[in-house]
Amino acid sequence: MKVTVIIPTYNEEETINKCLESLCEQTYKKIEVIVVDDGSIDNTLSIVGDLRFKKYDLRIFEQKHKGPGEARNLGATHAKGEILVFVDADMTFERDFIEKLVAPIIRGNASGTWSREEYVSNWENVWALCWNINEGWEERKRHPKNYPPTQKVFRALLKSEFDKVGGFELGGYYTDDWSLSQKLGYEAVAAPDAKFYHANPSNLSEVFNHAHWVAKREYKLGILGATFALFRASLPVSLVVGLVKSILNKTPHFLIFKIVYDFGIFIGILEYRMTGRGAK
Repeated sequence: MKVTVIIPTYNEEETINKCLESLCEQTYKKIEVIVVDDGSIDNTLSIVGDLRFKKYDLRIFEQKHKGPGEARNLGATHAKGEILVFVDADMTFERDFIEKLVAPIIRGNASGTWSREEYVSNWENVWALCWNINEGWEERKRHPKNYPPTQKVFRALLKSEFDKVGGFELGGYYTDDWSLSQKLGYEAVAAPDAKFYHANPSNLSEVFNHAHWVAKREYKLGILGATFALFRASLPVSLVVGLVKSILNKTPHFLIFKIVYDFGIFIGILEYRMTGRGAK
């Protein structure tokens, strides 16, 4: 079965080269790669253009900045593969990642898969370490220790299933990833040993921007949930939690991280409540 790898990009000039080179070395050879640029204003497009004559079929499409869900949907309309694989531009992969990710689908054991073998690619960076502490993730991995066997976020899915529900829901931005599971009525199955690497934010600017992006969404219980989230991100709470966790984890930098992260959350929630616009 042919696989179409879809990568949405938005100002990814520092990461897209490694991502595409990593895909070029995959053991599974029936691959095409579609990059959908979501309105980048850096050198992402020129970098991708320089790599388009590598070992695999690489195509590029462009759209105005509308968010990753809409970018993935555009990529899917041009896909030739029977299986769609969704990755981000700051990911890299073991050589057999695609092979192992799609194996349960090819065997007929699942319609869609994900991988729990997601490792932090920049673990030596102190802010990346602080990100894991804040999330409560397992050491060197981007998930908690007791990860369930199924997940709402699909890494691979039969194109027929994707088309059946009309792709990702638009307008949720941060929560677009989860919309396929909601529309399909089932979750992705874990693909054993499909290992890949994903960078955590590596400086305080990235920490703030990502927290700000994550926060601009709807919360459970509506305004009540948003109010509670604002309280948790308030400076007094941030200082107490940051200090305690920095001591417990013997990582003094975490106090600074927590203040910056929570400030991003606080501002993001306020902006979303006032404008109703999610982050793209």
